[in-house]
Amino acid sequence: MAQPLMPKATAVWLVDNTALTFDQIAEFCGLHPLEVQGIADGEVATGIKGMDPVMNGQVTKDEIERCQKSASARLQPAKSDMPQPVTRTKGPKYTPIAKRQDKPDGIAWILRNHPEMPDSQICKLIGTTKTTIQSIRERTHWNSSNIRPRDPVLLGLCSQSELNQTIEKTRKQQARKPGQKAEASQPAQHAEAPSHGSDEGGEG
Repeated sequence: MAQPLMPKATAVWLVDNTALTFDQIAEFCGLHPLEVQGIADGEVATGIKGMDPVMNGQVTKDEIERCQKSASARLQPAKSDMPQPVTRTKGPKYTPIAKRQDKPDGIAWILRNHPEMPDSQICKLIGTTKTTIQSIRERTHWNSSNIRPRDPVLLGLCSQSELNQTIEKTRKQQARKPGQKAEASQPAQHAEAPSHGSDEGGEG
């Protein structure tokens, strides 16, 4: 069976957007089931943005729905008369040089506005590495003095829908963790009444 053009990117999308089993995704994408599990855990294919195989005509929505109903079913690629482009060798997602220079700004914006977002999700959203995120967080990045937080959507590093989906996914993950639901959202209520301990002799 012919593999999709970008196996790992396709697997990332299928993990995030379908109820297919790891075995089904692995066979369709030509990957090992453990590799697909690693993608689901955020340990494999970090920095790779998902690619929709339905939009690319590699598989139909009906075929995905058929296989979701039966774990023993196997995804069959859609037949296409379109010439297939040459596949690239394995490597990170290509980002134009101009955009690459903007990545640290986009990462800094996320760290400031959504500190709860795990590094694995930032990697997938922006197409970066955990090492880069850590260096920006700790201000040890080689260009720290010039990094200024800017919205990654405005920089063209991701779409608004992708950012919203990642934020929502992070919130759901946070909600699953006991004891961490409302601590950060409760406003401080202890600084409203001013202290009167130093008003002795105020009236004369």
